[in-house]
Amino acid sequence: MNNLRSVKTADVKNKTVLLRADLDVPMQNLQIGDDARLKAWFPTLNYLLEEGATIIIVGHLGRPEGKESSLSLLPVARWLQQKFKVERPKLKTTKIDEFDGWEITDKIFLLENIRFYSEEEKNDSQFAKKLAQLAQVYINDAFASSHRAHSSIVGITKFLPSFAGLRLLEEVKVLSTVLENPKRPLGVIIGGAKIETKLPLVEKMHGFADYILVGGEIVENDKVLLKIAHEKVHSNSILLMADTLENKQEITLRSVENFLQVLKNAQTIVWNGPLGQIENEEYQKGTEILAEGIVKIPAFTVVGGGDTIGFLKKKNLLKSFSFVSTGGGAMLEFLSGEHLPGLVVLEQK
Repeated sequence: MNNLRSVKTADVKNKTVLLRADLDVPMQNLQIGDDARLKAWFPTLNYLLEEGATIIIVGHLGRPEGKESSLSLLPVARWLQQKFKVERPKLKTTKIDEFDGWEITDKIFLLENIRFYSEEEKNDSQFAKKLAQLAQVYINDAFASSHRAHSSIVGITKFLPSFAGLRLLEEVKVLSTVLENPKRPLGVIIGGAKIETKLPLVEKMHGFADYILVGGEIVENDKVLLKIAHEKVHSNSILLMADTLENKQEITLRSVENFLQVLKNAQTIVWNGPLGQIENEEYQKGTEILAEGIVKIPAFTVVGGGDTIGFLKKKNLLKSFSFVSTGGGAMLEFLSGEHLPGLVVLEQK
């Protein structure tokens, strides 16, 4: 999956470019809680500006049902205005053909939440064509959404020359290295609650990774996990399930010690999903101790998943990880060996 068409090979000079960006940021009282995802695609935006392009940014926030004011991208428009130090008392609301949006500068426009249109998630061809008519070139720099076959991810590529942005290329490069040629031993930590999304990664990594360490609510599916372990009896992988406290809301400290003991010689560590209900301070300790231990190990460390990343940032540990993926579900599917629809359409023929 390293053969994606790069924005650096696209003819974007003085062109109008539709940039699919990751705008799905945490919001608190209509204020951006964490702008890391927005900063991730800024190198692509700046590159396009250097080439004299006019940029129309498109993306989504949350899962709206219709036009929900609480999920408007107005806070993102204000954030962009501040970044470009636009001295305007108010944002200029504009109509870009049939789409609502804002003029940030005379070169940058932002469309309103694309999921306000029901056709987006249906990958409606006519809707994708309308989007495509806004621009001359399409750039996808939203890795976190590239596992979705939506109009602004997949459908639009039928109508415009389409390329991968700089951040998307970096995500694919790093995660491909984990899959194809990791420094070993390779340890994979899988936590969280959704067994249906995490199970494919456990299955993929058992027999490939050296250590698979499973925690969080998914350990309650111990029969399923044990079945995976026994199906590959000749595998050299070690699958270790965490013990939980009696309330089943947090990993035990003994399990944290066991995990760190196993990981101490790892050369590559991949982590997706917390090992307790970290939204409650009472059940954060195990995940925090594990994180503190991991950053002390001289390994290449990759972390993904919104809950895990948000927690690590609060604990001032995130910067100590080698690579922070913007994708949660997309990262899981990529590492599970799935072909992400948004990447397939950008492959060089």
